[in-house]
Amino acid sequence: MSDTQTLDLDAGGGPGAEEDLIELYYERGWTDGLPVVPPTREKVDAMVAALGGGPETLECKIPPRWGGLTREVLAINCVMAGCKPEYAPIVRAAMLALTDRRFNLNGVQATTHMASPLVIVNGPLAREVGMNGGANAFGSGNRANATIGRAIRLIMLNVGGGRAPDLDKCTLGNPAKYSYAICEQEEASPFAPYHVEQGYAAESSTVFALAAEAPHSVSDHQCNDPEGILDTICSAMSTIASNTSVLSGHCALALGLEHARTIAKHGWTRHDIKSYLFMHSGNAFSAHSRDHRYGKVYNRNLPKWYKRGPDDWIPIVNPERIHLCVVGGDAGRFSAFIPGWGHMSTPVIRPVLDSHAGTAGDCADGLCKL
Repeated sequence: MSDTQTLDLDAGGGPGAEEDLIELYYERGWTDGLPVVPPTREKVDAMVAALGGGPETLECKIPPRWGGLTREVLAINCVMAGCKPEYAPIVRAAMLALTDRRFNLNGVQATTHMASPLVIVNGPLAREVGMNGGANAFGSGNRANATIGRAIRLIMLNVGGGRAPDLDKCTLGNPAKYSYAICEQEEASPFAPYHVEQGYAAESSTVFALAAEAPHSVSDHQCNDPEGILDTICSAMSTIASNTSVLSGHCALALGLEHARTIAKHGWTRHDIKSYLFMHSGNAFSAHSRDHRYGKVYNRNLPKWYKRGPDDWIPIVNPERIHLCVVGGDAGRFSAFIPGWGHMSTPVIRPVLDSHAGTAGDCADGLCKL
C-alpha cells in the first residue's frame, strides 16, 4: 500500500461504501490473487485490541521495500486475510521471527528459489485458536492455519513489497506462497514437542519459522522398525536436486503419526532419529560434485572439514539442523521431508508472548521433560 493509496477505514475500507471494495483492492494490488475481507474500522480495532497497545506502535520493518509494520497495518492485513482477533498475536510473533536478522527475509523474498516461510506453532495457544496439526495439516479446510499463513504472506506483499516479477524473482513459485502455517500434533505425539526440545516450557507457546520448500512426500507402508522407516526418509533427503543437499543450511521433517509411533515403540528419541538421518543420508563426493565435470561451484559450499575424495561421504546436514515435528492424522504411513533454502537463512524460534520465554532445562540428549 503506497502513501497515496491509504485505506479509509471509517468508510468501510475504501473511498465509498457504494464501491465494490473487493474489486477496488484488486485494482490497487492489495491482494494475493484471492478476494480479501474489507478491513472495516470495527474489525481493525478489535484486531488491534487483541494485540494490545497503540495502533501506531511500530513492530518491525518488512524487506525488501522496508515498509513499517505498525500494529494497525498488521491488524488490517490480518482482517484482509480472514483472521479472527485471537490469531493476531501469532501473526505478530511470526513477523518478528521473520524479520530477525538471522532469517534473512530480504533474501527469502527476492530469491529465484521457491522458498517460502514455513511457520510451525507449538504450545497451548495453537490448540486454543484451533490450529490443525492432524489430518491434512498442510492442506485446506482449517481457518486458523489458512488465515494465519495468508496474513503473513499479505504483509510480505503489501508492506514488504515482495511481488513478482519486480522484487520477488522466484523462477517457478510455490503454492506455499499463499499460506504455509501449521501446528505440531502435540497431543498424539509419542515425543516431547519441538519447542520443548528447543528449551521452552511445554506450557509456553512459540512460533518457529524456516525458509522452506513445499513438503516432499515420504511413503513407507512396509517397514516396521526405525531403521527401515528412516532409511526411506534418507532416500528422500539425499536427492542432489534440493538446495539443502548442495547449499547445506537447515531442513524440517514432518514425521507422520504412524511412523512416529512405530519408531517410539522401539525406544528411539528425537536425538536418535536426527542422528540416524545425519549418518545415513547424503551422497558420495563423486556424485555430489559430478566428478567436477561442470567445475567446482558446489564444492565451495561444503564445510571445510569434509574430506573430498571420490568415495568420501557427504551428509545432507548435521543433526541439529534437522527440525523434527510430529504432524498428521491417525491413518496412513506417510511423512514429509521439507528442504530449506540453504545456508543463506537461519530458522528462528521465539515465544508468541514475551511472558512465555521460560525454559524446560537441558534437552541436549533428546530426553526432554514434559
